[in-house]
Amino acid sequence: MPRALITGITGQDGLYLSELLLAKGYEVFGLIRGQNNPKRDLVTAVAPEVKLLPGDLSDVAGLTRVLNVANPDEVYNLGAISYVAYSWENASLTSDVTGKGVLNMLEATRQYAGSDIDRVKFYQASSSEMFGKVQQVPQSESTLLWPRSPYGVAKVFGHYMTINYRESYGMHASSGILFNHESPRRGPEFVTRKVTQAVARIKLGLQRELVLGNLDAKRDWGFAGDYVEAMWRMLQQPKGDDYVIATGETHSIRDLLNVAFESIGIQDWEPYVRQDPRFMRPAEVDLLIGDPSKAHAVLGWKPQVAFQELIQMMVTNDLAEQSALAR
Repeated sequence: MPRALITGITGQDGLYLSELLLAKGYEVFGLIRGQNNPKRDLVTAVAPEVKLLPGDLSDVAGLTRVLNVANPDEVYNLGAISYVAYSWENASLTSDVTGKGVLNMLEATRQYAGSDIDRVKFYQASSSEMFGKVQQVPQSESTLLWPRSPYGVAKVFGHYMTINYRESYGMHASSGILFNHESPRRGPEFVTRKVTQAVARIKLGLQRELVLGNLDAKRDWGFAGDYVEAMWRMLQQPKGDDYVIATGETHSIRDLLNVAFESIGIQDWEPYVRQDPRFMRPAEVDLLIGDPSKAHAVLGWKPQVAFQELIQMMVTNDLAEQSALAR
């Protein structure tokens, strides 16, 4: 039975990945920060077979102990402070966790592997936010990185450190440059879930308006459940590499609003939406669209859930959730 360790297991990706690996017959371990983590019950409810181990990405010695307990064949480093807007509020903490945390995990994995460096394969969750001020459309694995947020900068550090460990030590280390991927499990602070949750509440008469920032920003949005399949496929390859994981399509916030409001029978959403400068980024990333051709060719991976289906799925989930809360 193969064994896997997942950091960031309480996030949407960690939950979907744990379900995928369990279905494939893995024994799955999850790193969780703090014994009283409020999201522990969520993991237990979604994937009760996962064995949770306390640990912190800032503690190399602790991570090494966790690795020795889990004894994994595969390590998926998904742990990060992943809310971009927060990274301007606390750039130092974001750098420590999202950036240096990758180095700590790589070093702990290298120490765990010892002289048999091939005994464990490593996955790093890189991000399309690394492209920032895009220098090429669409963005591929070779596009110049120009991050526009402390989060993006931290992800660039982790990305290049993963490449460095691959080249310096011969580690089977891969980076998935994942473009925006969403699901009903997405946190409500992210714009897609903020929209679908608000739309559901407007439909139910629980909310009157939705306040947003830039409506013209464009993103390449896919389904998180599809994207974790790509992560797994990377670690089944003979050697580590970097892959853009994306749909190859771009949609604006306005497109997102169109689909979400149409899902509840509202064609004109403008009376319900208000823009507020407080939600504008200090340095905006205007257009992200990925070129997933390498993932198609090498991994045999393609997304299964289209944008409209994804947003409708999220609205349907939020209608049920908000209805239950309102009772």
